[in-house]
Amino acid sequence: MPDVVASAAAPPEPQFASLRQQSEVASIGIWAFLATEVLFFGGMLLAYAVFRKAYPLGFAEAGRETKIVIGTINTMVLLTSSVTMAGAVYAAEGGRRRLLTLLLILTAALGLAFVGLKGLEYSKEYEEHLVPGIDFAFASPHANAIQLFFFLYFMMTGVHAVHLTIGIIVVLVMAVRAGRGAFSPAYHSPVEVTGLYWHFVDLVWIFLYPLIYLNGRVG
Repeated sequence: MPDVVASAAAPPEPQFASLRQQSEVASIGIWAFLATEVLFFGGMLLAYAVFRKAYPLGFAEAGRETKIVIGTINTMVLLTSSVTMAGAVYAAEGGRRRLLTLLLILTAALGLAFVGLKGLEYSKEYEEHLVPGIDFAFASPHANAIQLFFFLYFMMTGVHAVHLTIGIIVVLVMAVRAGRGAFSPAYHSPVEVTGLYWHFVDLVWIFLYPLIYLNGRVG
């Protein structure tokens, strides 16, 4: 028999008239927050595009130094995590507590796998002296442009990793709450909000992957 949670839910917070109003406010809030995040990441992507246009040869050479195998695996990991997160939202809508908890834990585990692989990638780049400002040494006529590429690379992927780490923590909190029966078909907006944030972080990576790993390898 499917594990379906009863529709009873905790009452809304005192400042809200109903759970529906509370959910609507949460949805508006997360969309407003994501709009500011688009501007934030958009600024970094714009800077990358401008400098890539200014130093095409150096950026192409730098792109070929990135770890495309790790980057590709991480892309697959994040895409899979988007599927499990979408499944978690669907399970929350149906009140399937066990499935919801399982999918949230799996989503967090995939996020941790991404962070672990990213750490491995960073360590390899450190060993190869590709970290600007700490240990950078690259014999090339385009060394300055290559250093600029890796500065932008570490900045963009580092900020993305921080956002993903925050997402992992929130997903785990949702998993604990789900296991305790905090959500029902009548109230599951925290899971939906978490899902929107998670998908946004994944979407940012979809933009970063070709800009970083395919640069200098295709086209």
